[in-house]
Amino acid sequence: MTDAIKRLIHTAQHPEEADLIIQNGMIVDVFSLETFLADVAIKDGCIIGIGTYPQGKKVLDASGKYVMPGFIDGHIHIESTMVTPSEFSRALIKHGVTTVVTDPHEIANVAGTTGIDYMLEDASHTGIDILMKLPSCVPATPFEQNGATLTADDLHPYLSHEKVIGLAEVMDYPSVLNADDGMLAKIEMTIDAGLTVDGHAAGLSDTALNVYSTAGIRNDHEAVTAEEAKARVRRGIHVLVREGSAAKDLLAILPAIHERNSSRFSFCTDDKHLDELAEEGTVNYAARLAMEHGLNPLIAIQMATINNAACHGLQDKGAVAPGYQADLLIVENIETLQPETIIKNGRIVDINNVKSERALVPESVKSSINIKKVTKEALQIPLEDGQKAMVIGVVPGRIITNKIVADVKTKGGFFVPDVERDQLKIVVCERHHASGSIGAGIVNGLGLKRGAIASTVAHDSHNLVVAGTNDEDILAAIEAVEDMHGGLAIVEGGRVLASVPLRVGGIMSEKPYEEVIQELHHLHEQLALVAEESQNIFMILSFLCLPVIPSLKLTDKGLFDVDSFRHIEVGIPE
Repeated sequence: MTDAIKRLIHTAQHPEEADLIIQNGMIVDVFSLETFLADVAIKDGCIIGIGTYPQGKKVLDASGKYVMPGFIDGHIHIESTMVTPSEFSRALIKHGVTTVVTDPHEIANVAGTTGIDYMLEDASHTGIDILMKLPSCVPATPFEQNGATLTADDLHPYLSHEKVIGLAEVMDYPSVLNADDGMLAKIEMTIDAGLTVDGHAAGLSDTALNVYSTAGIRNDHEAVTAEEAKARVRRGIHVLVREGSAAKDLLAILPAIHERNSSRFSFCTDDKHLDELAEEGTVNYAARLAMEHGLNPLIAIQMATINNAACHGLQDKGAVAPGYQADLLIVENIETLQPETIIKNGRIVDINNVKSERALVPESVKSSINIKKVTKEALQIPLEDGQKAMVIGVVPGRIITNKIVADVKTKGGFFVPDVERDQLKIVVCERHHASGSIGAGIVNGLGLKRGAIASTVAHDSHNLVVAGTNDEDILAAIEAVEDMHGGLAIVEGGRVLASVPLRVGGIMSEKPYEEVIQELHHLHEQLALVAEESQNIFMILSFLCLPVIPSLKLTDKGLFDVDSFRHIEVGIPE
């Protein structure tokens, strides 16, 4: 390390020996929110100077263009893109996202430390920096069954890994509020290692936020209004402004952001489907959207670069300045943010020839679907004629749900799906241990008109979730997903219309991302034939099983009221 630093110090004084000189570019200064004309000198993947440098080993002319930091995504679950880290990297680098902070709790909930080890290995030779926060809540709650349990002792050895930078979103907030020893051990060991702890403060009161911050949790991506964002900033909690496929919070939070507090905000994605990610990118898209709605372009870039670096304690990323990693973009227009040249670790990226080495997927991770035979009787929801029911209400563009009390259709003492009212049956089947545990409920707002859809992508425990208009297609959809060892399926009249196999833990594909996009496009084409698809129904379906997001969700153990943190009956007593 000393020799490497000496070499950089030497070159900073003799920039003609630099590996690359970028000349005549307008530097985007994310510290002072201004631009200025200068050259950039790079050595060994590091920026070693800003000034006037007429020569170097290689010279790149950026006249009339802007030189800015590579984008940093402050929080994303790679598994939600349904491809492995190596393929995720290939899809994202072309948008100028050079670093992501990821939480592998999806694969960890399926395969425990085996899943974490696989993600670290597959991410180790990619074209972008994939930095990991250790999953804090596996399982997310005790109110559902998952595939593994991770304690502080299980996680502690990873704190010394060069790609591990902290503890990921603490979703089990009751354990924090109740000072649970197991949760506090995870938080304390992370802070003691000099790393950061991420929050997940969905729907928390001001008092609960006080407790979160007191516990050492320093950021959160669950603010959904400007007032919630302000409440977090006032308590020293950095706000990660989320703009993904299901949760789109940016425009609601935007009024809270101004030049005096912008350093306390950054962009993140959380979850985004592959086809959207490959077309739009992640935080680059969020920055552009914010600009379109009035945010100062320099603040938007700051939120997509240095603010994320500061939030996660990354001292050498996110800026065009000496001593910072040479992850740079050259763009013609800072309002469109389309990179003409991408530089990663001081080297120009050929986006048409991006290759990543793939890690071998452990056999146990590819054999994760273990479902006990599901019968029609197991799907039934007892309801008397005229009895009101608790219904999960989908909120468009949000991962929260409404708690609806509604009249529903019944026959012979059981609920019957009603397409006219958009009241469908939703079922969650435990799929890790073949326990036969099944939860059934009613959902409004999916817009499915015929057939059934099923998925083994069901946050966070990733049991099998299926929604449908009739029991026969629900059973056929369960069988279709089981037969392909996990994935997504659309069934109508007992026939599979489209499917996307996800053999890696039932949540990721082994195929190149281009092939997976083709499969997803076919899936959505077929979905349009059986549903009013004004939103990403499969993404919405996957979050209907997440019992840490208000207000009403479904687990394999039944209908779950997040507000009271307990399971409840579907039928309301007379």
